[in-house]
Amino acid sequence: MNTSDEDLAVLIIEDDPDVQRAARIALAGERTLIETLTAPAGLAARLDAINFNVVLLDMNFIAGERSGAAGLDALAHLQELDASLAVVLMTAYGGVSLAVEALKRGATDFVLKPWRNDKLIATVTAAAATTRRRRAAETLNLDALERGAIERALLQHAGNISLAAAALGLSRPALYRRMSKHGL
Repeated sequence: MNTSDEDLAVLIIEDDPDVQRAARIALAGERTLIETLTAPAGLAARLDAINFNVVLLDMNFIAGERSGAAGLDALAHLQELDASLAVVLMTAYGGVSLAVEALKRGATDFVLKPWRNDKLIATVTAAAATTRRRRAAETLNLDALERGAIERALLQHAGNISLAAAALGLSRPALYRRMSKHGL
């Protein structure tokens, strides 16, 4: 499923069904898709099926475990699968050091349970905007990149075609053709 700029697609990875339900209720909206997993298993298939904007990820999936290691491992796996996807980590047992470690490892934000619904909504909405910005930056097309490289090379070499061509690894005629293509 593809989502538009107005849609919000959230994947909640949480082993506690009551927390899943509370997050669903807090985030439910007219244009919100919410999917859940009880553990990171099956994550790749779910990400392939749906274009999520945000993952709300619990830090602990093993009974009695409170270190956050499972959540940090899942965060690393998520980043391997989709580096542009914003991940908000959540835990009831978090401290400042765990939050800092999660942010250093690439989490977009950190939420302590129990949360205030307005804070959760604001955090998830901001994370979705981060995902959209990251994905937009990734989709720069090749022509725009090529034009930018040519403009920079020409600027660096004060308009000298021979030097700009050499810097770009092109012949002068090839640079002229590409400049013409981009209206330069």
